[in-house]
Amino acid sequence: MIKKTIDKQEELSKSDLERLDLLQKANVRKGQQLTINYETGNLEVFDELKHLLGEEYENPEQKYNSYYGTRSLLKKFLPKGDDNKQLRDIIYDELNVFLNLGKKKSDNNGIRKSDGRMTYQPVMNEIQEIILKWVENSRNPFDLYCLFYELNEKHEYGHEQYDNSTKSVAKAMLSLSNKSIF
Repeated sequence: MIKKTIDKQEELSKSDLERLDLLQKANVRKGQQLTINYETGNLEVFDELKHLLGEEYENPEQKYNSYYGTRSLLKKFLPKGDDNKQLRDIIYDELNVFLNLGKKKSDNNGIRKSDGRMTYQPVMNEIQEIILKWVENSRNPFDLYCLFYELNEKHEYGHEQYDNSTKSVAKAMLSLSNKSIF
């Protein structure tokens, strides 16, 4: 059987053998792509998955700056004081449901079992853009709540389940928000 394969390969031209070799290499390397370096003319293996993960998702410094930068903006522009703590907590809960891809404290007796600081970089970037637009255009906490609420609805993540008093505050915030701020 091996002899038959060798005989067939002898019948193939040099360019056919090169194409066969390229096809075999392309098929063997899952998640990798053969590319041609236009400067040298050589074939090179480009690991798409490693490149994608390395640049878009796993940049610890960028995650740190994004997370704590957005937290800083929220602390600066959300209402301060004990009277507004429940309002801030509801907004932070909606934010954290999104950052944790739908994991809620109410699912596990008050423990989220996830850390929003470790979310994927594109998720963090999306939140950062929303908060920056909110700071530029509205700064109304009800509008921010609405933006986070609708974002969780869009991704079908759901919302934190609260006791009755907090549920009514959340409903009031949603109804008071100006849905056309952007």
